[in-house]
Amino acid sequence: MIAQRTTRLAALVALPAALVLTAVASPATASSHGSAHQIDLEQLNNTGSSGTALLSVEGTQLTVKIESEGLVPGQPSAQHLHGSTDGHDFHCPDASDDTDGDGILNNTEATPDYGDINISLTTQGDTTPDSGLAVDRMPAADAQGRLSYERTITVSQDVVDHIKDLHIVQHGIDPNGNNEYDFEGAGKSELDPKLPQEATAPANCGLVKGAAVGSIPVGGVETGTGPTENTEMPTLLIAAGGFAFVVVAGALALGRRRSLTTATEPTDRSAA
Repeated sequence: MIAQRTTRLAALVALPAALVLTAVASPATASSHGSAHQIDLEQLNNTGSSGTALLSVEGTQLTVKIESEGLVPGQPSAQHLHGSTDGHDFHCPDASDDTDGDGILNNTEATPDYGDINISLTTQGDTTPDSGLAVDRMPAADAQGRLSYERTITVSQDVVDHIKDLHIVQHGIDPNGNNEYDFEGAGKSELDPKLPQEATAPANCGLVKGAAVGSIPVGGVETGTGPTENTEMPTLLIAAGGFAFVVVAGALALGRRRSLTTATEPTDRSAA
């Protein structure tokens, strides 16, 4: 009888902990309809350019936010999502990809590493690869070389499914330091001889750093910091599990004490 009461007591006191576990786990499931991916931009061509970007997906709506610095002051920066939606793995290039050894990593030399343009991150209008050199619709850096960009674009399901395979490249360098794109710094662009190489060579590149389902990484594009791991849920889970263990253990100990007391009590009180 005592063993049965102890079992029932343990089950009852464990129930609140189980409810806590269920409540903690539920929000992650409820927010699985969207995703956010952070990208840290790192310099190419010794530009000193850096930044942070955030790709947020809701359905087939892609919102791109970029905060970067170290770009050519007052000049437009062609920027794109490069990469593949067919499973190919691309990455950011480095100085060793300057195959002609002229000291400038141009777009043609870098493309085998970061892939072709998938989406042109223009400020308005078309966003297909055809607008890759539409510098008149690309965002311009301010007088300090900082650039802020945000736009929501309707994309294909392939882009949604392979968003982690895409990455951002911003273009525009100034090797002769005169704060403008000219033909004296690096000659003509191999992509379009009407444009200077300075306008089309990559300034920075960044790969998707990680994903936080249904939420924006802490810090985001404003601070340039990486996503903060969510330690709240594991802590709550541990606390709830610990609570359940302590309560159940206490109940079982109480039951054992009662059983021991009963077993050792004199059966004939008159003889005591």
